[in-house]
Amino acid sequence: MNQLSQQDIDTARILLEEEKKKLVSRVIELTAQDPFSDPDRLNDNAASDMEASEESNHDRFQAILDELKEKLGLLDGALLRIGNGTYGVCTSCGKPIEQNRLKILPTAVLCSLCEQKKK
Repeated sequence: MNQLSQQDIDTARILLEEEKKKLVSRVIELTAQDPFSDPDRLNDNAASDMEASEESNHDRFQAILDELKEKLGLLDGALLRIGNGTYGVCTSCGKPIEQNRLKILPTAVLCSLCEQKKK
């Protein structure tokens, strides 16, 4: 039923794993840069305007982290589907997801037709 060859699946797995490594590194990097990750921050008697700046930066970091974690979840889902043999199969209709769609969006769970119906 799956129109993807084993080589296509293996290529997708490699790309997904590489993307996951990049995202995990980025999450670690951003977490370290977050002003709220500094435990000494609470003991610092900085001016209140500095606190407001830190709060703003923290909110920005948190928004980026949330987006990265969402992408990581999609990557993990795709890797799980590769592992259990359902990668490339539409979760709605059960038909194969088009190869071109998977090349553009390797985390896709819906075929183009089901994606259109969703909108």
